[in-house]
Amino acid sequence: MAETGNEAAVTAAVEALTKAMLQADRAALERLVADQLSYGHSSGLVETKAQFVDVIANRKTVYKSITLSEPSTVMAGDNAVVRHIFSNTTETAGKTASISVGILQVWQKQAGNWKLLARQAFRLPA
Repeated sequence: MAETGNEAAVTAAVEALTKAMLQADRAALERLVADQLSYGHSSGLVETKAQFVDVIANRKTVYKSITLSEPSTVMAGDNAVVRHIFSNTTETAGKTASISVGILQVWQKQAGNWKLLARQAFRLPA
């Protein structure tokens, strides 16, 4: 099935966020996430927008690679529910780690732009 205009715009926003994370691009991260962001990790840690942006832009965590697979998007008015498998390699405090987790994202259209409102990672079944 072909994507609608909004689905294509959400897909583009997800791709832009991935690129911003890889490039530690503070301006792009600020633009792509909502002020009300709730960013949940599979460890249970939850970050605000300021915390999420700071960790990446200040390279406290460096994303070496990010691969998104099994994407699905469901539109609900000015909201989109996006799911995918998030596989990445990071470096934190000199240690490299790789992980593959499930992701649930909620994107919201704010002032004509799609912004990440909420994200929750979860461990995949064995």
